Amino acid sequence: MTKGERNPKIDPFFSKAKMWKEEFELLRNIVLDCELKEEFKWMHPCYTFQDKNIVLIHGFKEYCALLFHKGALLKDPHGILIQQTENVQAARQIRFTNVQEIDEMQLILKAYIDEAIEVEKAGLQVNYKKNTEYIIPEELQNKFVEIPDLKMAFEALTPGRQRAYILHFSAPKQSKTRESRVEKYLPHILDGKGLDD
Repeated sequence: MTKGERNPKIDPFFSKAKMWKEEFELLRNIVLDCELKEEFKWMHPCYTFQDKNIVLIHGFKEYCALLFHKGALLKDPHGILIQQTENVQAARQIRFTNVQEIDEMQLILKAYIDEAIEVEKAGLQVNYKKNTEYIIPEELQNKFVEIPDLKMAFEALTPGRQRAYILHFSAPKQSKTRESRVEKYLPHILDGKGLDD
């Protein structure tokens, strides 16, 4: 399959879409015009350049979007890139609620995709926050004191798994809830597993 061609393995994603069918089809055409390779990753159409993820098409109840994997590095002259949640560090979305919006923005979207390809060609990387910049919740720190093996097991996890746990444990406002979350995942951490393993 050459770049810019439809990948027939991805056709079912588009044909089975209950929402955003027209929007997805137009986004697909725009992205393929930029000569990216069409693949299927994370259960969505993902478009790559030299095996590097550039952009992904996905939909939600309120909107559909193009997700730029390194969107944080794009200049965004139109101010249209959105950080999905405060914990997303690299990716940025351009959101749409109807096909006319996408149609009117075709040239802008292609310019953003071209810039995203240039970011990959240049080998640019997003500076991710270090896990040491995240505050480990008191409830987890207490467990580290109580169970020294837990601290060792936690530190042996990959940085992404550590971050996922820290964010999950820190989210609730009440200490009791944070404590129950820590308790629930003790076996996972001790087994070297991540939050979703």
